[in-house]
Amino acid sequence: MRRILSITILIIFGLLVTSGCASESQGKLYKAAMIMEGTIEDIPWNQKGYDGLLAIEKELGVDIEIRENISSDEEISKVVSELVNEGTNLIFGHSSNYGDEFYRLSKSHTDVHFVYFNGNYYSDNLTSMTFNSHAMGFFAGMIASRMSDTNEVGIIAAYQWQPEIEGFYEGVKYQNQDTNVNMEFIYDWTASDVAFQAYNRMKENGIDVIYPAGDAFSEEIIKLASEDDIYAIGFVSDQINIEPETVLTSTVQHVEQIYLLAAERFNNDELEGEIMSFDFKDDFITLGDYSKEVPKSFQKKLNKYIEKYKETGLLPNQY
Repeated sequence: MRRILSITILIIFGLLVTSGCASESQGKLYKAAMIMEGTIEDIPWNQKGYDGLLAIEKELGVDIEIRENISSDEEISKVVSELVNEGTNLIFGHSSNYGDEFYRLSKSHTDVHFVYFNGNYYSDNLTSMTFNSHAMGFFAGMIASRMSDTNEVGIIAAYQWQPEIEGFYEGVKYQNQDTNVNMEFIYDWTASDVAFQAYNRMKENGIDVIYPAGDAFSEEIIKLASEDDIYAIGFVSDQINIEPETVLTSTVQHVEQIYLLAAERFNNDELEGEIMSFDFKDDFITLGDYSKEVPKSFQKKLNKYIEKYKETGLLPNQY
């Protein structure tokens, strides 16, 4: 009788432990996936997304999946159907280009939440995660203008709608009204050869600081700038280690942290269908390490401006 009682107690204890463990890990999220237009190795932006997915796997203990080289609407629709059939209920599209098709698919896959970046589409189960990059462009512009001896600086961007472009211009002019801003747009995130041509034209115009605002080509532009004795400002990642004597600082977007934030909110049934904006105040955008070329006094000045912006939401030209 004692043996039967002991076995019964052990079984009950085992069930309680199992139940306790399940309650710690259970949530709304079952499986998370990411689709991207290129591959993980293509650009820092893609690598950051992959790091974010790995963080979800580690922190929430759920299955993850990555699908690469998915760009057309037909490919997106096919992959989403496959992922949903596998039990995926949180799908990240690692680009602004997924917004249109995600909006359509969200209507027929109502048990799935879709997340993509830097777009204007949203619905009950579709969220756009956007970086408010105007301010990061502003502070990059201030540095570029301060460090220019020729009063000629340049920005190469993929698209005209990028908020950091206007911010860069304003920051340059706030620091020094006489500094001229050279702008070029390549209308593609990955057309590095077009970006190189734009860089060469700017070099001929006498620029001595360049801000390559597209991470597919930023590293190569930085290397070219190093050969030509031109300063550069890194983009998306902290790129000072590429050329420490060339990179003045970097405007860093912490994409991987946004992935984990979205997954945690979804897991807790708190992820809303909306446009979510992230900035310096959330620490999802920061400046990278400063080069020793940037005067300490200016570093302190800029850091104070950033702290005030985080407190008030106002840039120096808005005081």
